[in-house]
Order: sequence, then structure tokens, then C-alpha cells
Amino acid sequence: MNVEQQEEQEKTDSVAAEKTRPSYGWWPAVLAIVVAAAVIVFTVLPRIQARNTLAKETQEMAIPSVAVVHPQRTAPAQEVVLPANVQAYIDAPIYARTNGYLRRWYADIGTHVKAGQLLAEIETPEVNQQLRQALADVATAQANVHLAQITAERYAGLLKTDSVSKQDADNAASDFAAKKAAVQSAEANAKRLEDLQSFQKIYAPFDGVITARNTDIGALIDSGSSGGPRTELFHIAQPGRLRVYVNVPEAYSQAAKPGLMADLTLSEFPDRRFQGKLVRTANAIDPATRTLLVEISVNNPTGELLTGAFAEVHLRLPGATSSYTLPVNALLFRSEGLRVVVVNNNKAELQPITIGRDFGSSVEVVAGLNGNENVVVNPPDSIESGEEVRIVGSSTPGSGQ
Repeated sequence: MNVEQQEEQEKTDSVAAEKTRPSYGWWPAVLAIVVAAAVIVFTVLPRIQARNTLAKETQEMAIPSVAVVHPQRTAPAQEVVLPANVQAYIDAPIYARTNGYLRRWYADIGTHVKAGQLLAEIETPEVNQQLRQALADVATAQANVHLAQITAERYAGLLKTDSVSKQDADNAASDFAAKKAAVQSAEANAKRLEDLQSFQKIYAPFDGVITARNTDIGALIDSGSSGGPRTELFHIAQPGRLRVYVNVPEAYSQAAKPGLMADLTLSEFPDRRFQGKLVRTANAIDPATRTLLVEISVNNPTGELLTGAFAEVHLRLPGATSSYTLPVNALLFRSEGLRVVVVNNNKAELQPITIGRDFGSSVEVVAGLNGNENVVVNPPDSIESGEEVRIVGSSTPGSGQ
């Protein structure tokens, strides 16, 4: 083999070796793609995920978180406690019916008196003089009528013989009739003054207790008949039975019927209850207070309950409409009226309600709830119906949560 053939053979072997050697030109591209993917996975994707997470958290934080409370049903036959005023069954001021000066009084405050018992005497010199004058007028009128009667009878006899004219006889008869009327007038005036004189003595009109004495010996007494001011001499009350007046809220007016039993409590008797009975109502709602005035009768035979006292009446109202209690911080005061916020399907709804009694930390709801609501506690003033909310806790009234 010559040199040329040998060189040609070496070239052929070299080309064959190049064809059988593996090619590494695509690996850099693959490596670049892998590095780029790694950069995306470890840098861009976390940022995108963090941004999405932040947006989600921001959206969730924009939803108000609220605590709710469940209304608590009150007993169907409930007891309503209301303030009341205690008054005597009969209570009357005692005035004078004649003018004069107080001669003497016989009963002071706290005195138990009987009907017809003498309370005071009034000195009435003017009335006495007027009575004496009136009696003299009566005597004069009687003398005149006697003379007129004789004259009329005499003229009537003379008329039969035509000794006098018919006109003279009629005049005599008319004068007699006028004199008779004058007698009656004088007697009526004397009787009036006798009645005024009888008012010199003031008597108790009924059994009771003197609660006030507003006069003393020598005081000027003016009955007010001449236009002057009247002075109340005594005040008398009958405490054996009491009238207790209560203003019942309109929500309970239909349940407050005569015949209901009630208990009376007073601060001076902390461990006692005095039984009474609802006897009558005003049958009308007071437009100023929106309440029904009712009267409860309470027996007080020993007089230990004092008239004019403040008391609390415990009214048991059977068959009253169902009601619920809510904490006061669940109420929302709006221009359209009182509202509570109820959550349904994570949506807020403004529910109108009607409240009854106020217990201080809670109120009674007599209309607007059925007892199954989730009522928001401390609702924000800006909340509106349809707004999405998130419940974070629930409780019942009085649970302390």
C-alpha cells in the first residue's frame, strides 16, 4: 500500500469515527429551559401565589365579623312588675261652708275619727245677726199676711152686698197672695241662714284618719262664697281599703282585665307581699304615655300600708302573647324606627321590632321575632340589609358571652 492509499484510508477511518461519535449540541438548550423553569417555579409562582393569597385575605377581612345572640323566650304566663301609687279608697278635703273665726278644733293629724265626729267649731257673729234679722223679717211678713188675709176676707163679704167694687176686692185678694209669697221668701232666707249657722260645727263625713290640719284657733275662715280664697281646714283619708293605680304598657293592655290577682311590694316591707285584685281599668290608652290606667284594690284593715306610698305591683298576666328578651346592645336605632340585625345565610337583614319592658341590661321584645333568629350583638351603624357578614360567635341572653 502506498502512501496515498494509506492517507485515503486514514481519512475514511476518521469520517467513520466522526459518524459513530455521539453529538452534544442540544444539551445547553435543554439546560437553559430547565433553569428558566426553575426560576419561574421558585420566584414568580410564589409571588403570584402570595398576591392571590393577599387578595383573598383582603377580601375576607373586608367581610364584617359579627357575634350573634339567640332570643330567649319568656314564660307564656308572665309576671309584669310596674310602679304604682297607693291612695286611700276615700280621700277628701274638709272645707268650711260659713264665714267666721275658728273657735276650737278637736282632731289633729293622725287622729282616727268616726263618721259624724266633731272636728272643729267656728264662731260666726255676722251669720248670727243676719239670722236674727231674717227671723224678724219673717215675723213682719206674717203680720202683714195676717192683715192682708183679714182685709181680703172682709172685702169678699162686702162684695156680696155690692158695698165695694169688684176691683177693690181683687186688689185685696192679690195683696193677700203677695204677702203670703213674702212670708215664704222670708222663711226661706231664715232657713238658709239657719243652715249656715249649722255649719259652725264641722263633722267628719266618714270613718278615717286626719292626714292634715291647716287651721288653728282664731284663724279667719272664708267659705269662698264671697269670692275669696277657700282654705282647706282638714284632710281626711280612709285607709282601710286602698286604691292602687298602675299604668300598664299598651303591649299588655289586652291582658290586663278585671279579676286578675296582683301582689304589692314596698321597700319598707322587703320580705312581704300584699295581695290585691284588679277591679277596673280606664278602657282607654293615654295618648301621652301610651299606657292603660288600671286600679287594684288592696285590703288594709290594720292600716300598716300608708296612703301616698310608692309601690311595685306584680301583675300575673295569663295568656299574654309570647315575647323574647334581647341584650340592649343588640338594638339599632334608625330614623325609620327601632331595628335589630338578623343574619340569614351570611347575609345581614334589618328586622323591625317592638319592645315592651326595659330590664336595664336587656329588653323585652313583644313583636318582630320568632325566636330562631341569629341577632347581631353590637351591630355597626353603617350595616345595611343584604350585606355579607361572618359569624364568629353566638350566645343566649344572660349567658355572659
